[in-house]
Parts: sequence; C-alpha cells; structure tokens
Amino acid sequence: MARNQHHQGGSGPSQRQLRVGELIRRTLSDVLLRAEVHDPDLNRHSITVGEVRASPDLKVATAYVLPLGGHDAEEALAALRRNTRELRHHVAKAMTLKYAPELRFQLDETFDRMDDTRRLFNEDRVRRDVEAPEDGDEDGTGDRDAV
Repeated sequence: MARNQHHQGGSGPSQRQLRVGELIRRTLSDVLLRAEVHDPDLNRHSITVGEVRASPDLKVATAYVLPLGGHDAEEALAALRRNTRELRHHVAKAMTLKYAPELRFQLDETFDRMDDTRRLFNEDRVRRDVEAPEDGDEDGTGDRDAV
C-alpha cells in the first residue's frame, strides 16, 4: 500500500483533522451558547471556543477556550472539565465518526500573545527598527535600483 507522501515528517494537520476540529469547535460553541449542559457554574460563563485541534487518529480533541473578557478563566476551565462527559455526548451526536473523540480543554493564550506583540511593536526601539529604511534604500521605497 502506498504511503501518503504529503503528511510524512509532521508537516502539519491533515485536511480531515482540520475539518473535524472545526466541526467540534462549532458544536461546542453552539452547546455552550444554548446552555445545553446542566451545570449552573458552566452556564454563567460566556465561553469562546477559539480552536479545536484533533489528533491524527481523531480520538483526542483539544479545545482552546477563553471566557469572555478572560475573567474567571480557571473556574470556567474547571467547569468544562467537570462536564467533559456531557459535552462529549453532544459532540458525538453531531458527528459521524467511528469514535467520539476524548475532549481536553486548555486556556487559549492567543489573545495574550497578540497583546504582547502589539505592546512590543509600540516600543520606541522596535518602531525605529521597523520604520528604518533598508541599507542602500535612501528613499525608503524598498527599491535599491531606483534612480
């Protein structure tokens, strides 16, 4: 049997992993939005599901979540983990996979990294480096051969 040459060496997730991850993300978002889980601690949080990454065998799905405003993140994460079984049931109903994936929840730190990047770009020393013309580019246009 021929091996798939495109996915050797860990070049990233397959199209199937991406599709399954997105379907799980949408399903979790809908379930949380409609408060279908019978846990008042979970339902009082407005939780954003930023991304879901599925393992290559599609048996484990890691959901990256963040409560609105980032407040009580650990409490929301604990509530999600307590209700993993019920959330997994909702995901399994919405999908046609051989196995319902095991759900894992992690805090989504993407927004923190974006804030750190913005802060870094606003520093004077970085702004000078970004705005400085390249060597040999006196007019700052990026064209070294301009006359």
